[in-house]
Amino acid sequence: MKTEAKICVDCKKEFEINSGDLNLYEKVDIELPTLCFFCRIKLHLSFWMFGKFRKGKSDLSGKSLITVLPEINRYPIYTLHEWHSDKWDAMNFGIDYDSSRPFFEQLKELQEKVPHPHQNGIKNTGCDWCDDVWNSKNCYLSRSMEECEDLYYSYRNVKVKNSIDMTICFNTEKSYDSGDCHNSFRLFYSKHSRDCIDSLFLYDCRNCQNCFMCWNLRNKSYYIENIQYTKEAYEEKLKSFQLGSYKFIQSLKKNFEEIIKKEAIHRGNFNLRTYNSDGDYLLDVKNCHNCNTISDSEDCCNCIRGLHQKSDIDSDGCWYSEMIGNCSCCIGGYALKYSTWSSSRYSEYLDLCIECEYCFGCIGLKKKKYCILNKQYNKEEYEILKNKIISDMRKRGEYGQFLPYSMSAGPFNFSTSFLYFPETKKEDIFKLGGYWEDISENQIEGMPTNELPDDIKDVPDTIIKEALICPETGWRFNIAQNELSFYKENNIPLPRYHFDVRTKNALKYLTVLESYPYKCFYCKKDIMAYYPPEWGYQKIACEECYKQNIA
Repeated sequence: MKTEAKICVDCKKEFEINSGDLNLYEKVDIELPTLCFFCRIKLHLSFWMFGKFRKGKSDLSGKSLITVLPEINRYPIYTLHEWHSDKWDAMNFGIDYDSSRPFFEQLKELQEKVPHPHQNGIKNTGCDWCDDVWNSKNCYLSRSMEECEDLYYSYRNVKVKNSIDMTICFNTEKSYDSGDCHNSFRLFYSKHSRDCIDSLFLYDCRNCQNCFMCWNLRNKSYYIENIQYTKEAYEEKLKSFQLGSYKFIQSLKKNFEEIIKKEAIHRGNFNLRTYNSDGDYLLDVKNCHNCNTISDSEDCCNCIRGLHQKSDIDSDGCWYSEMIGNCSCCIGGYALKYSTWSSSRYSEYLDLCIECEYCFGCIGLKKKKYCILNKQYNKEEYEILKNKIISDMRKRGEYGQFLPYSMSAGPFNFSTSFLYFPETKKEDIFKLGGYWEDISENQIEGMPTNELPDDIKDVPDTIIKEALICPETGWRFNIAQNELSFYKENNIPLPRYHFDVRTKNALKYLTVLESYPYKCFYCKKDIMAYYPPEWGYQKIACEECYKQNIA
């Protein structure tokens, strides 16, 4: 197999480009990468703000807005409605190309003049306190979701309703504090489970109902710690647990983690219905290699966080795209290169460009053609100038590189990238030209959460008027009325930590990009699995043994 060895310009580690990658790079027609797989992802996701929700004002109208973009910005912020309106024109910020200066320097100057929308997403109702939300209704302090409703404090969900603290879940309703759970109803404190109903503390269970503290079960009902009970005995046992007590739930969580470490059988990955594909969290994919958390896709390489992708390479956070390369957070793109947050075709180096064609180095354009640095050209002029810029960029070593850290939307430590690379240090980002922001709110007044009643039944309705102080960050958070009703209805104790802390803690188990060597618990053959050794998982099985013993 033909491979090409390279040294990453950021981390200085050696990496290989295999023949499959080489073929797709040629097909998509992009330059070979100079960054390793992990450094590519790190750079791409730094353009996707996780942020911290804050109130602000539109730089166009002065209207109030809620955003995750930083308070100190390099660019103006408009409300999403204003940004999509005809009250301004990004072409008015156009600049002439200066061949004596680096192209990225000029593109950054243009980027800092063009307004950004205060949030991403369209076709939403009652989702003001959200970001990166699409076709959703009545959601609050949630991010990265599509077709969700009445969803609170959640991250990257599709078709999840009436739920709180959900992380990377699909088609789930009336559930709480669960990650990577699908097609379920009233599922609490669970991980990696599907098609389950009225259950708590499940790990890798399928089609289970009325189960508690269980793992690796299939098609079961009325189980506690993988032991069968009668319906009456199960219900009586559950009544004896103090599920409304925060201290009791924390002890159960600790016990649950020990069960996961010592008793549960773990697959090497969480792929489902895949063909000729490798990676983790792959769902309904074909011929996808070195990919993570993508679904309904085919013929892709080195992609994460995607949906409905075809023949994409080095494209992260991209949906409904085809033949795009070295891109970040592009939706609906075709033959798009080195771009971010754009839905365009046959273009390169775009940021926030919507339905454009044959554009190069543009920011914030809508339905434009043959533009460079936000200036209009005819087809012949466009081709001549584009080729001139590419030639100059090649001489400077710029062409084929993704946009630099200095053009990212905000501080690295408030980006999606930091969720995947939390060990990154401030000084390392500064060396790469990126940004960092330390937020201290220690002087904010409010109730320390250790003063909250332990049991939800003892919580007064007046708690919704209190400002609560997170013991880890010092950030203030509140309990909303609908949230309190959900907790009381489902006998769930009040959370003690800020919702962003809860989300980040849940994501620790869902953002592993690297596999590690193990021996199958059953047959002892060498396997690779997506569990860091420090997790201490003791029973990891190869695919064949897992299917024979569990599935």
